[in-house]
Amino acid sequence: MTRSSEVPGFYRRSIAERRAFVREWAGLTDDEAKAYEFPPGVDPALFDRMIENVIGVMPLPLGVATNFRINGRDYLVPMAIEEPSVVAAASNAAKVARAAGGFSAQTTAPVMIGQVQVLDVPDPAASRLRILEHRDELLAQANAKDPVLVKFGGGAKDLEVRLVSSPRGPMVVVHLLVDARDAGGMNAVNTMCEALAPEFARLTGGRVVLRIISNLAVHRLARAHAVFPAAQLKTERATGAEVVEAILDAYAFAVADPFRCATHNKGIMNGISSVVIATGNDFRAIESGAHTYAAWTAAGTGAVVRPLTTYEKDRDGNLVGTIEIPAPVGLIGGATAVHPTAKANVKLLGVTSARELGEVLAVVGLAQNFAALRALATEGIQRGHMELHARNLATSAGARPDEVDRVVERLIRDHQIRFDRAKEIVEELRRGPG
Repeated sequence: MTRSSEVPGFYRRSIAERRAFVREWAGLTDDEAKAYEFPPGVDPALFDRMIENVIGVMPLPLGVATNFRINGRDYLVPMAIEEPSVVAAASNAAKVARAAGGFSAQTTAPVMIGQVQVLDVPDPAASRLRILEHRDELLAQANAKDPVLVKFGGGAKDLEVRLVSSPRGPMVVVHLLVDARDAGGMNAVNTMCEALAPEFARLTGGRVVLRIISNLAVHRLARAHAVFPAAQLKTERATGAEVVEAILDAYAFAVADPFRCATHNKGIMNGISSVVIATGNDFRAIESGAHTYAAWTAAGTGAVVRPLTTYEKDRDGNLVGTIEIPAPVGLIGGATAVHPTAKANVKLLGVTSARELGEVLAVVGLAQNFAALRALATEGIQRGHMELHARNLATSAGARPDEVDRVVERLIRDHQIRFDRAKEIVEELRRGPG
């Protein structure tokens, strides 16, 4: 029988009806279909309002990173991620930094960029000046669209006008700079851009096409730094000073080679994105903005991309790490305001402003990156990562709780951390001696 993915009115069906449909479509067993059930205490109607065609939820493991001290205050940091070793690595890095007082962090004002694209402008350079001449009245018109935001100190603050070459000809691109306060800013910024679009068309004599927020939030930055004492970095095989040098060598590799830099920055986002997800923010926007920022800031140096972190050695031989990232996150609106787990995580984290949340993101990204470089430069990344991976394999292979440790021990001892080997070990354990 031929199946069709064209399902008229699918969005009108109840969650149970949609789930029954996809179960039949995919031939799911009873046990497989149970994976779509909602956990206790969760209102399915809430998720049905958040996105379209809901059939269930896909939970991620939620862990808590410990030892973090930021600007003299202690934090427990919720992290939602499926990858082993990330939470443990962040906690360990925070413990090392804590020995020197912890992390220092700061943010710029929460200013977002709204872009308005204007095409077919006869005199782009002159149009740029006409727009800037009307700056005050344009900002006033934008702020009239969100008096509440203005009341709390936010709103449209400035205009930038760029002349951009493109395959479709020259473009006049207006940047509306909006202080979003404790919101992510998408709705406010987009609304203001929509309101100003006719004025930009009138002032330029051109045709407005896109009016939308940018995820490259170069005016909304979070920065952090920490000292990682050399005395805390020594291992059985290397002195602290040797580990510092090895980490600096690893960092230099990321500076010099984009292939390494991609993985370097991915490790940073392991930490950042897990906190963004845990707090109900848009991790795709954060990821896009961070990686683009790494390329945008590298452009002036002639490089393709650069690490989001830097590492140096201070006069005492300790390692000093820094980070700077765009941090367009919010505490009001979106999933952060309605998702019950996100709301609980924000309370656990104890942040009271979007700027403070941005500081936490920068710190966790730096901690995660330091931990990865330390592991790579000393014992190698595989040791801790593979132990946790072996535990996942043992469970996937059907090991009972009382069997997992023995399966993991055998996998690591034999240096064969594979699913097929895990299954063999489980079968051997159950057969017993002989």
